[in-house]
Amino acid sequence: QVQLVESGGGLVQPGGSLRLSCAASGNIFGVNPMGWYRQAPGLERELVALITTTGRTEYADSVKGRFTISRDNAKSTVYLQMNSLNAEDTAVYYCYLRKVPYTYWGRGTQVTVSS
Repeated sequence: QVQLVESGGGLVQPGGSLRLSCAASGNIFGVNPMGWYRQAPGLERELVALITTTGRTEYADSVKGRFTISRDNAKSTVYLQMNSLNAEDTAVYYCYLRKVPYTYWGRGTQVTVSS
């Protein structure tokens, strides 16, 4: 079993920054692909960013140039640095980890961008 615990969400003003963290524990061997999805009220869950076992990253068009995903393999932790936040970034952010054939999810952390 794998457990994922997100932290770092909260309320931030437009233009502000937040850094999300996701710590993985449990039955983990080696490095696994990880990433972040988000889901806003009334909308489908969407991929925000991912990072592969080799460190390659991909981003949703809506966050390119503003968000940065990174990982600390020694800590089995993935981060999402979010800058220049706007109201459209308001959502619950979910961390995931792929360990074939399974995908594990965290419980989510709320990010609210509002003045």
